[in-house]
Parts: sequence; C-alpha cells; structure tokens
Amino acid sequence: MTLLVAAHAIAALGAFLAVGLLGRRLARRIGQPGVVGEIAFGMLLGPAVFGWAWPGAQSVLLPADVLEPLRDLGHAGLVLFLVGVAHELRLDAARLRDRAIGWTALGTLVPSLVAGAAFGGWLVLRDQPSLRGTAPTMAFVLLLATTMAVSAVPVLARILADRGLTTSRAGRLSLTSAALVDAVAWLLLAVVIAIAQPGSGGISTAAIVLVAGAPAAFLGRRLLKTSQAGRVCARWPWLVAVALGCCVLQAAYAAESLGLTAIFGAFMVGLMIPPGAPHWDAPVRWVSTLGLWLVPVFFIATGLSIWTGSGGIPWLVTVLATVLAVLSKIGGGYAVSRLGGEGHPEALRVGVMLNTRGLTEIVLLQAGYSAGVLTSGLYLALLVMAVATTSMTGPLLSLIDRRHGADAPPAPRQGEQIAAG
Repeated sequence: MTLLVAAHAIAALGAFLAVGLLGRRLARRIGQPGVVGEIAFGMLLGPAVFGWAWPGAQSVLLPADVLEPLRDLGHAGLVLFLVGVAHELRLDAARLRDRAIGWTALGTLVPSLVAGAAFGGWLVLRDQPSLRGTAPTMAFVLLLATTMAVSAVPVLARILADRGLTTSRAGRLSLTSAALVDAVAWLLLAVVIAIAQPGSGGISTAAIVLVAGAPAAFLGRRLLKTSQAGRVCARWPWLVAVALGCCVLQAAYAAESLGLTAIFGAFMVGLMIPPGAPHWDAPVRWVSTLGLWLVPVFFIATGLSIWTGSGGIPWLVTVLATVLAVLSKIGGGYAVSRLGGEGHPEALRVGVMLNTRGLTEIVLLQAGYSAGVLTSGLYLALLVMAVATTSMTGPLLSLIDRRHGADAPPAPRQGEQIAAG
C-alpha cells in the first residue's frame, strides 16, 4: 500500500467512524439502542451517497484498494466484539435453578425455529434465484431457522440496565433464557457452515473442532481463573487486552483456515474468559469496545457491496420475515411464561425482551452471507427484520409500563434464590 493510498484509507476510516458515531447518538436520542443507528446509517450510506446522489462517487472516493482494507478492518472489529458477546453468556447455577427459565428458553426457541424453517421452506418452494441462491437446502433452511431464534444478549442487557429491569423477574427470565437460546444458535451456526462446505470435509471438521473446542474452552477458563492469571491481569490490564485481541484474531483466522467461520473461532476464545472474575472485566470490555467502534466500518463496507448486487430490498419477503419473527418470539415467550405461572404483564415483557435481536443477529447473517448461504437480497431483508425487531423493544416495554405499571424487582418466592443481574 502506497503512502497516498494509506492516507486515503485513513481519511475514509475517519469518515466511517464519524458516520457510526452520528448514527449511534441519533438512535440513543430517540430512545433506541445505538446499534440500530449504526446499522441504519451504515447500510443506507452507500445507496444514498453513491447510488442516488452521485452514482460515480464510489470509484472516486472508495476505490478497491482503499475499500478492501477497510472491509478487513470492519470484519476484525466484528470478531473483536464477539469477545464481549461470549463473555455475557453467564449461565451460573443460581440462575438455572429456576425451572421457569428452562421453559421460557424452550418456549422462545422452538416456535422461532419452526417459523424460520417454514419461512425457509417457502423460499425453497418459490425457487427465486435472487433469494434462494445455490446453497444446500439443509444449510439454507437451518440458517433461517437459527436467525429467527436468536436474541441479542449484549443489547438486551443494556436495555434492561437502562430501564432498571436487570433484577426484575421478567429481566432475569428473558436475559438468562436468551443466553441459553444463543448458546444453541452458535452451535447451529457451526453446523450450517459445515453443511455449506460440501467438498471440504466441513461436517467432519466442524465435529472435530466442536468436540475438541469444548474441553479446550473449559480448560482455558480454569487456567485463566487461577490467582496467578488474576494477578497478571490486575497488574497489566492493557497488556492482557492486547494479548487477548491478538489471540481472538488468530483464532478467527484459524477457524477460517479450517473451513469454518471466523466468528466461531473468536467466540470460542470469548467462552474461555471466566465469568465472575473481576480482573478480566476491563480487558474484555476494552477489546469488545474497540470492536464495537469498528463495527460501523463493517456496516458501511458491507452495505456498499450488498446494495450493488441485490437489486433492492424484497419487501414482501421482508414483511413476512418480520411478522414471523415477532409472532414466534413474543407469542412463544408469552405463552410459555403464562403456562409457567407468570402474570400477564410479566409474560408480555418476557416476550418483548426476547424479540431483541440486535448485533448478534447481524453476526449470524454475515456468517451466512460470507458462506454463500444467503443471497444479498435475502441478507438485506433479514437485516431490516433485525433492525425492526430490535427497535420495537423500547416502545413496547414503555407501552406495557403505561398499561400495567412498571415492573419492579420482586421479593424472592418461597424456596427460590434470586440471582442479581
């Protein structure tokens, strides 16, 4: 890369980051999670500036030798962000003793998987090349089922904290159930990627990595939880954060080399970080925050390529995907919560909270698009669905509060220990 191209890329990076910051601030000003503004601004910047206002702008402002390193940087940001996502999946025993959590997780998982599979089957029967693509049918349908089922634990945790619902009954049920569902979703994603690589031993490679990765993650967590590791982390947190970031990027590269998605390698490293170890909170937060700051670069760079080959948003498919996603998540979460003995307002809150898909959904969609399972048109449709379902959470919770009163942290039930956070 020449000095002139490097300067051009740095200037473009600054512009991308400014767009992300603007989108994040505007979203928060209207009561939405920051990621909603980042996605909207990032994905709309390309067609707005380079498609409608100035069609020849991309070749001048973002030639290939400038856009390519920015796309790689955005992808690295997405990988680094996953450290925090994996670290949020804290399924401690105190939480899991509540039987309602298992029922709620099952109630939101099964209807969503069924709805996604039905949606995928409908697209297969339509056999429209711009939406169906050429991916194996099993991988295609399973990925769509997974995208319907996922919830965004980090975004949901932030929404709960902002509204003071973290220790409420509905907050505990939704957050822990979302963590259980997402753990299943990451495993399903690994299966999807393996099926999508039919000529490279994808299934056997994925099986080997999963079988070997789980004990490795467990062993790594035990080692990182020792007092020696804690002292190193407490004394040199920045050095540990740099080492952690390098380790995540290397794991992502190794996963790609094995025919899996880079996201899976990064996620496995994130699972090694021990929960409940305070010294690790700062390094994990720094690495994940750096990734979060770079994610708008990913959205803008991806948006430019997606819009170029998509021919626009398929609105019928988008509306159908959104309706199915909302009905399966809110309806399933509400129905099972009611069957489990929760009151009407609490069950409504649980369903609405679990409908939050956020950036976790985008990660899954990106993995599916990179693996060739999703076409650019379907990627856009599901992206709109992710933004729409995430945007609904705040207004719907406010509506429930107005009609039924705010949800307060309850007193423990007889024989039940409430786990905070």
